[in-house]
Amino acid sequence: MSKILVIAEHDGSSLNLSTAKCMACAGKLADAEIDVAVFADGGADIANEAAQLDTVSKVLLVDSQANRYPLAAVIAPQLVAMADGYSHLLGPSTTFGKDLMPRVAALLGVNQISDVMTVLGSHKFKRPIYAGNVILTVEAPDDRPVVATVRTASFSGVGSGDSAAVEQVSLNADIPDHTRFVELQAGQSDRPDLQTAAKVVSGGRALGSSEDFDLIFKLADTLGAGVGASRAAVDAGYVANELQVGQTGKIIAPELYIAIGISGAIQHLTGIKDAGTIVAINKDEDAPIFEVSDLGIVGDLFQIVPELEKAIGS
Repeated sequence: MSKILVIAEHDGSSLNLSTAKCMACAGKLADAEIDVAVFADGGADIANEAAQLDTVSKVLLVDSQANRYPLAAVIAPQLVAMADGYSHLLGPSTTFGKDLMPRVAALLGVNQISDVMTVLGSHKFKRPIYAGNVILTVEAPDDRPVVATVRTASFSGVGSGDSAAVEQVSLNADIPDHTRFVELQAGQSDRPDLQTAAKVVSGGRALGSSEDFDLIFKLADTLGAGVGASRAAVDAGYVANELQVGQTGKIIAPELYIAIGISGAIQHLTGIKDAGTIVAINKDEDAPIFEVSDLGIVGDLFQIVPELEKAIGS
C-alpha cells in the first residue's frame, strides 16, 4: 500500500481549497493511505478542518511559532524530517507549493514532478509542458519517494464529512535562520478569491487604463465573480500582479470565464484551459481567444460590457 503525505496550504486560520484538490489527486493512487501535514502556529482549527476531508487517514499537526508564516525555507526541513515511510509527498501547484516542494525534493535528493494533471499509476503521471501545448508522460523511480506538485485546476476537491484523528508532532529538524518574514503586502477585497471562484471576469490591455478597468470590477460585482487580468494588463499597471491569469500568473478552472479585451496569447490560454465555459469579448474577430471560447462577441467592449452589466442587473 502506498503511503501519501499531502501538505496543507492555509492562510493561518482556514484551509485553502488546494488541499482538497491535492487529496483528490492522491486518491487516484491505488490502495493508498493518505495523511495530511499541517504546519502552523496555533493551527488546531486548521488541523480539525483538514481532518474532515474525505479519505484522510490522519492529520499531523506541527504546531510551532516558527511556522507562523508559510516560509518554504522553514517548512522544507521539517517536512523532510517527517518524510520517512511515505512513498509520495504532494503539494499544490500554487505559489506556496511551487516555493516549497522543490526545496523538499532537493533535500531528499530526488527530482520533482511538477503540475501533475493525470495519475496513470502509482509512479506514472501526465503533466503539461510548453505552455500546455504538449502533454508529457513521466515515470518516477519506484525505489525513491515521489515529490510532486498537483495542478489544482485539473482536479475537483474531495468532499468533507469525515473525522480523522489529529496527531501533534514534534520534529527534530535543522531550521535555517537565513530566511525571515518581513511583511505581507496583499490587496483586500470582498470579491471571491481568483483561484477558487466559480465565475471569473478578466480584462486585458484593450481596457486602456486602470480607470477603465473599473468596467471589469463592476461586471464582476454584478455577477458575484472573481477578477482576473492578462499579463499585458498587469504589465501596463492597470491592476496588481496578484490578479494575473496565465502561465506566469494563476492557473484557474472556474465554471464560467469571461475574457474582455484579451487577445488570447498562449501563456494566458494555459491558465484557463480547464474552465467550464469561456466567453470572449473582443473587437478583433481574428483574436486567438475566439479559437478556445465557447461563446464570442465581436465588438467594442466599452459598449458591450455596460449593456451586459445592465442586462444582468435587471
